[in-house]
Amino acid sequence: MNLKEYIRSIPDYPKKGILFRDITTLIKNEKAFCSCIDQIVEKSKKFNFNKIAAVESRGFVFASAVSYILKKPFILLRKKNKLPADSYSVDFELEYGTATMEMHKDSIDNNDNVLLIDDLIATGGTAEAAAKIIEIADGNVSGFIFVINLFDLNGCNQLIKKGYKVENLIEFPGH
Repeated sequence: MNLKEYIRSIPDYPKKGILFRDITTLIKNEKAFCSCIDQIVEKSKKFNFNKIAAVESRGFVFASAVSYILKKPFILLRKKNKLPADSYSVDFELEYGTATMEMHKDSIDNNDNVLLIDDLIATGGTAEAAAKIIEIADGNVSGFIFVINLFDLNGCNQLIKKGYKVENLIEFPGH
């Protein structure tokens, strides 16, 4: 199944000059969503991991389904002040602003191998922050799987240069 056909492109969102790749059209189609999850599960076989993590919020959609299928624990990487217990925190740059990511301190045990799943990678700032927070907690980043890679924004290449394994399902230019 060609998942690209199920991604809607919205110009000038969230600000002028950004071409937003909308995954809601993919997840509302049961066949496309199931195919997407099946493809992530298949790609996950390339990694050695015992936990799955995802970045709020669209990453949760994909990672929770994969976590259920693979019977692996699921770790939430959330926006600032959304987690109630003691948390690690990492500040990072986005394509159009800054943000803070947090994770509960009890989410990762020493030397856990964590597969990070997200809907999209652009410049890689969010993914790098996710890796950093896993590593601060003494976990190992097994790799990343993204549904969409905005290839000309070089996020995947940045992760690969830092020694991370990266897979994605589909690619678009980043405009």
